[in-house]
Amino acid sequence: MDPEMDSQLKIGFIGAGNMAFGIAKGILSGNVLPVNVKVSAPSSRNLGRFQELGIAVTHSNIEVVCGSDVVFVAVKPHLVPLVLNEISLHVTDRHIIVSVAAGVTLATLEELLPENSVAIRLMPNLPCLVQEGALLFARGSHAKQEDGALLRSLLHRCGLVEEGPEAWIDIHTGLSGSGVAFVYLFAEALAEGAVKMGMPSALAHSIASQTVLGAGKLLRESGKHPAQLRSEVCTPGGTTIYGLHTLEQGGLRAATMSAVESATERARELGRKSAAGSRK
Repeated sequence: MDPEMDSQLKIGFIGAGNMAFGIAKGILSGNVLPVNVKVSAPSSRNLGRFQELGIAVTHSNIEVVCGSDVVFVAVKPHLVPLVLNEISLHVTDRHIIVSVAAGVTLATLEELLPENSVAIRLMPNLPCLVQEGALLFARGSHAKQEDGALLRSLLHRCGLVEEGPEAWIDIHTGLSGSGVAFVYLFAEALAEGAVKMGMPSALAHSIASQTVLGAGKLLRESGKHPAQLRSEVCTPGGTTIYGLHTLEQGGLRAATMSAVESATERARELGRKSAAGSRK
C-alpha cells in the first residue's frame, strides 16, 4: 500500500474508548496526520486524550462520517444498531465501515448499512494502547481484497494484524481480546506467590510483568513452539519441573483452554443477541 495514499485518507472514529484510542495512536504513528482524523462521542469525558494527539473531536457521528473515508465504529455492541441507523443515510460507496464491536456479525452490519456498503469486522485487543496489539479482521461480502490491504496498511503500527474468515473473530476474542486478562491474572498470581515467599509487593509485581513481557517476546521472536521453550527452561530434578507439576495438578492447562472456550461462546452469544436486536 502506497504510504502517500495512507497520508491522504480521512479517518473517523465513532466512540472514544480504549480501543479507539489505541487504534488512533497506532494510525498516527504511521503516515496519517492528526488533521485527517476526527472522533465523536456523546460525552466529552474521553475526548481530551484524543485532543492531546492533535485529533479534532465532535459530538456528531454524522459529522465524522461525512468527513471520513474509513470509519471505525468503536461503541458497545448494543449501541451498534442505533449508531448505524443514525449514520446510514450518509454512508456512500467511498466509505469503509470498520466495526470493532464484539459479537456484531458482518451480516448484521450489512443489514443495517445501505446496500453494497463496504463493511469490515475487526477485533483488536487492549495492548493496541502500546502498539503491541493482536488484531484480526474479516471482510464483508462487498469488501474487496484491496480494502483489506488498506486496513492492514493503516493498522500495521498497532501490532500484529491478520485477516481470516469471520468464524475466527469470536475465537480471537476469546484467545486475545479476553486472553490479555487471563495473562494479567497469571502475572498477578506469580507476583502474589513471590510475596507469599517474602518478596516486597512492588518488586514482585515489577518482576512478574517483566517475566511475562520477556517470555512473550522470546516466544514471538524465536518462532519456537511454547512447549519447546518450556522444555528448555526445565532441568532434570530442578525447580521449574517441580513448579510445573504443581500447575498441572491445579489444572492450569485445562482451566485456560476452558476460559478461551467460555469467552468464545460468550462472543457468539452476543452476536446472536445483536442479530436478533437488529431485526426488531
